Amino acid sequence: MALCVDAKTPAPLNREALLSLLDDTSPIVRRALLLHFTQLGSAAEQFLRSVAAGDHRPLAWHARWFLDELKFTDPVAEFRGFIRSLNYELETGALLLARTVNPGLDAGRCCDELDAIAARCRELIVEPSSAREKCRVINRVLYHDHGFHGNIEQYTDPLNSFLDQVLARRKGIPISLSLLYLLVARRLGLDLEAVGLPGHFMVGCFHEELPFFIDAFDGGVFRTPDEIFRFLRTRDIEPKLSDLAPTPVREVLCRCCRNLVQHYAAAGDHERSKLFTSFVEEFESAYERHAQP
Repeated sequence: MALCVDAKTPAPLNREALLSLLDDTSPIVRRALLLHFTQLGSAAEQFLRSVAAGDHRPLAWHARWFLDELKFTDPVAEFRGFIRSLNYELETGALLLARTVNPGLDAGRCCDELDAIAARCRELIVEPSSAREKCRVINRVLYHDHGFHGNIEQYTDPLNSFLDQVLARRKGIPISLSLLYLLVARRLGLDLEAVGLPGHFMVGCFHEELPFFIDAFDGGVFRTPDEIFRFLRTRDIEPKLSDLAPTPVREVLCRCCRNLVQHYAAAGDHERSKLFTSFVEEFESAYERHAQP
């Protein structure tokens, strides 16, 4: 579940739910709340400060504890903790990944931007609409109205891989633009899938009798399986049917890290290249532990 709410004022229902959990000292609940507050960004700070200044002394103490923890949170350690948790959620993972290089990232603002894009799509969708028709609307809003596009000129710029930068700069690479597409679609109740092809990345729609694929890097062009196979052969890759299978969230985020290893190395930033190498190793190690009987 994505943990995004209004970045300015938590909705009353959410506020009540958070208050009911604030004094729960269970490590699982504490970690979940820290992750949730991280996503809320400035909204979390406002909420916690209001509780800390309130008359309910036990809750005020817990609110101050969370404020202290969030203030000194190590984004790198937090992302490692996310990897080791094996509890992977795409939006949360993408925001935590971005925070490793931008600790001041306002997750709430990113969520607001995604919400606004989805809201505009919702205005244009005429129900009943097929999945393909809804994707056409997403294409119009993303690529025509907002001007998102593939960064062909500076493909290896590391900033292309981070969700906050894709939103701010309106450009990215196949995997990050696919991630953006998926998060907007999810807000519309459209369950699309990440599809990690060899050397490329697309979004898959498996709702219709004949699946189709969306090239988020190329303006949202729809592709058939045969077209994808021909594309792969032009790159001297012999396609397999399994290439079209949905890619798990773990592998999507790990692939983002692999890209960043290469892109930071190309930029001469070997320290960050090593950092993202360590994240790749964390993902692989966590998967191996999980796969053991």
